[in-house]
Amino acid sequence: MKLKEGFDSNYRYVLVAARRARQLSSGAPPLVNTNTSKTCKIAQEEIAAGKIQYIKASASPVEEPDKNK
Repeated sequence: MKLKEGFDSNYRYVLVAARRARQLSSGAPPLVNTNTSKTCKIAQEEIAAGKIQYIKASASPVEEPDKNK
């Protein structure tokens, strides 16, 4: 499987598509016009159309507990 643009790994792509498919099966409206009723395929089409993107969360620094308290 070729690495999809905007994703750092194929695993991440599958996770994003699966999360969107669950949203669709829970009643979320599709973001693209499609002829299929399968939620996994709709999620893939939405990603291909650029409607769903993965934005990597920035790592927040871990705060050290204040030892003076």
